[in-house]
Parts: sequence; structure tokens; C-alpha cells
Amino acid sequence: MANLSQPEATNLAAGQNPPPEQQLQDHLDDHAFSFSPNITLKKLPHLSDYLQDLQPAGPNPLDHNPFFHPSDGFYVNKSDIVLRQVACRLSPSETIASPSHHLAYIRAGPRKQIFFDHCATRAAIVTCGGLCPGMNTVIRELVVGLWDLYGVRQIYGIKAGYRGFYSIHPIELNPKMVHNWHGRGGTVLETSRGGFDLTKIVDAIENHGFNQVYIIGGDGTMRGAVKIFEEVRRRKLKVGVTGIPKTVDNDVGIIDRSFGFQTAVEMAEQAIHAAHVEAESAVNGIGLVKLMGRSTGHIALHATLSSRDVDCCLIPETEFYLEGKGGLLEFLEQRLKERGHAVVVVAEGAGQDLIPRTTAQKEERDESGNMVFLDVGAWLKTELKKWWDREHPHELFTVKYIDPTYMIRAVPANATDNLYCTLVAHSAIHGLMAGYTGFVTGPINANHAYIPLADVAQAKNEVNIKDHKWEWVRSITNQPDFVKSNQNSV
Repeated sequence: MANLSQPEATNLAAGQNPPPEQQLQDHLDDHAFSFSPNITLKKLPHLSDYLQDLQPAGPNPLDHNPFFHPSDGFYVNKSDIVLRQVACRLSPSETIASPSHHLAYIRAGPRKQIFFDHCATRAAIVTCGGLCPGMNTVIRELVVGLWDLYGVRQIYGIKAGYRGFYSIHPIELNPKMVHNWHGRGGTVLETSRGGFDLTKIVDAIENHGFNQVYIIGGDGTMRGAVKIFEEVRRRKLKVGVTGIPKTVDNDVGIIDRSFGFQTAVEMAEQAIHAAHVEAESAVNGIGLVKLMGRSTGHIALHATLSSRDVDCCLIPETEFYLEGKGGLLEFLEQRLKERGHAVVVVAEGAGQDLIPRTTAQKEERDESGNMVFLDVGAWLKTELKKWWDREHPHELFTVKYIDPTYMIRAVPANATDNLYCTLVAHSAIHGLMAGYTGFVTGPINANHAYIPLADVAQAKNEVNIKDHKWEWVRSITNQPDFVKSNQNSV
């Protein structure tokens, strides 16, 4: 996080609040703040961009919080930014004094002026898509944060995902109701995939009088949130829209990680340990673990590094093959000869091109529009048994297949993710209260920032197989690189 503070001139006597016109001008001046030529600040949508008569509601009520008093530097101002990259490689012509160009985002946190009066604020919270550890924690912290920090008393939960906006009556939420939700897995608000009808959703937001909408979900949910924000802006509604990215796969781009990921890795490591025990206890035993990761292998990678018991890690970002020199079967046969057992971890999106599909299966999509993946774990288990029966028909062999997907998704968040959920929820509240809209909040280089929704919806966080972390996996497992051209090498 960088702070480029400059003295702010004022002709007001100490303790006086500026008139609304000057408050709005101060906010507009924030957007006009100029940075170093090497830094480009990503513009963040604000309600004042399309509501010409918008006026600030007044100073932040945190000034009068009975439990603490904001100290100097507590409020985030126009010069607080978060750099996208803090590590870079300088070209020969550059020096430390003249670094490469940097992209920056507005830092998350409370502002001195807010644009929503607590008495008139009606907030809606919705959870969409699959389950993820920490969803209930985010809901709880949104409710408690709105209630205790800003005095909002009209907070509503939307049940059953996007379709709940127009098909189910919202439920009223308060701190007493959500008190122990952080200790529960899943989402008490319930969730679903699909059901996205833009006109019906925005009509419902308008009819219910919601002026703050908190949307918790994965990449498909964020793409829907972009459309909601754009429609709200087109209708010129004073409605702030923010997305809170949720995915155990950690495939949301730009941010460091998404909530639930640390818990997922911790639970995945337990599944790997069980597979290792099973494999080690059998003659020619293979423990096979399928982990979540449709398009990215972050859980498989981090769980492999954490456990150190994995012999081969297969992720969507790298191809693999079974037969022939340098293939998976040759590698496993050698490992069984050396150790008598092996553990294979495979992400659900890996090897999908190897699994035979019918014409109907090629066209099948889920309610979110994603291609339906076949079970790579079950397929791989079958292929391993076929191989062993063919090559070693009279020798003992066992494959223990473990799929902990739903066990991982359904558990409560661990301590690290619970803390993350609190920070991301409060950052989202501060952003909407300050009049920002159409944004996602999340950590960038360990500092929470506001990122345009459209940018996050389009970005992907794939495993960089040229990165040191993947090389670390290769050095631990000693697995082949599965490059077929190598089979002709001597």
C-alpha cells in the first residue's frame, strides 16, 4: 500500500463540517488527484458519476462510535492506494529511482464522508453458486458491521441465490439472529445456481427499496453482478452494488486469494493423509485423491506442498498422458517398485480431454452455463486397474479413491478465513457507504483494495507453471513433465 498524502487546504474552523456542496466537490477532487507518471490509478465507479444531484449524507458516524474514537490516519483518503505489483524486474535502462509502470487501486477502508443516511439505508445480501467455507461468516459480518458501525437497521437476506430476488420474500436480519453463524458451514440464506433474470432482479431491488446490494458468489455470480450494476446505472438508481468473490478454487483474478481457500487446503491435506495411509498399508497400493479445481489447480498445488506425501500432482494448467515413455503409468510403476505405494492428487478439471465423451456429454451444461465435467478420479481409477490387470495379472494391487469435495465445501471456515471474511465484509460496507459502486473488495499484496467489478469478472487466477511454486511441486514429487516430445530423447 502506498500513501501519497499532501496537505489539504481548508478555510473552515475546527470542528465544523463543510456544506454538502463542498463535501461533494471534495469527493470529486479526490478523483482528480494526480499521481506519479509511473502510476495509473484504476478508476472506480461512484454514484456521483451518473446521479448529478447526489449530495453527501454527512460525516461518517464512526466519529461518534461509543466504543472507539478514530485516530489520526484512521480514515482512508484520496492518496491511499494499493499497487498491483510490488515485485518487478527492472530493464537495463531502469533504476530503483525510476521503476516500471505500476497499476494501482483505491485502498479499501472508511471515508470521512458518506453518501447513505443510516435511517434510509436498506441493504440486501445474497449468496449464489456452490458452497464455500466462510459464507456464513461474511453474512454475519455484513449484518454486524452495518448495524454497529453505521447504525443501519434495515438489513435483508435474499434466499436461494439470484432467483430469490423475485421469487421469495426477503428475510430481515439483525445481529442477534446471525450471532453464531460464523461457526456453521454452508449458507443459512441458502443458495442455488442459475436463476439469473436481469430485469426481474433489478425490478425487485427497486420495488423493495434496496439501495445497497451485497452479492457473494463465484466468477459466474460476479459476471451477473456486473450486469446488475450496469442496469442500475442505466436506470439511474441510487443503489450501490458490490461483489464479494467466493470460490474455494481460488480462481478469482487480481486479488491475492478468495475466502475459503485456506480452509479448503487444510481439509484437502487431511484427505491426502488418509490416502497415504491407505496406500502405505497395502501391497502395491495407490491412494488417489480428487480435489476441487475446474480451471485452476491451486488447491491441489498447495495441498501437495503442505502434505509432502504426494507422488504426482495433476492440474488443469498442465496436460498429462497415461501410456508410453514419460507417461503417468510408467512413472507409477517405477514408484511402486521403489516404495511399494504411491499417492496421486488430481484436480477435477485435469485430464478432461482424455476422458471419452458421448455427443450428449459434450454439449451438457450446468445451470450456470459451465460445461459439465466428468469424474476424472473415477475414470483414472478404472484406467489404473485396467493397466495393472494387463501388465501384472497375478500381482496384488489396490487403488483407494477419495473424493472429499462436499466435505471440504461444507465445513466452517478456519481461523484464517474467518479473519479474512471479517475484513472483506467491512471493506465492502465502507466502500458502499462512501458512494462507490460496481466494485469488488479483496486483498492485493495483503492490503484490501476496491477493484472494478468488470475487471474481476474477466480476470482468471490460473497456476503459473513457470513460477517457482510449481517448480517446488515438481522437486517434491519428482513427477515427469508429461511433454510427449521427450519420449524420443535419449
